[in-house]
Amino acid sequence: MASYKVCFKDSVRKDLKNRPKKDVLRISAKIESLAENPTPPQAEMLSGDTKYRIRQSVYRILYQIEEDILMVCIVKVGLRRDVYRNLG
Repeated sequence: MASYKVCFKDSVRKDLKNRPKKDVLRISAKIESLAENPTPPQAEMLSGDTKYRIRQSVYRILYQIEEDILMVCIVKVGLRRDVYRNLG
């Protein structure tokens, strides 16, 4: 399987800015693992959408897969109670 490139929506940096450093490191490791396998067994496709979500502790990482250009685009990172709001 080819390695995917990972891109981030601009708002993801803001999502991570005020999080504890240890949590950001864990989230980053989870995101890096998506480059090797963008659909691990614990990933779930969001209903009625082309986005996926994966858990890292109490956080959710929402992303899209661009198969034709081998890219995983991170759309949003946040706590479960907040991450699904304003998901357009």
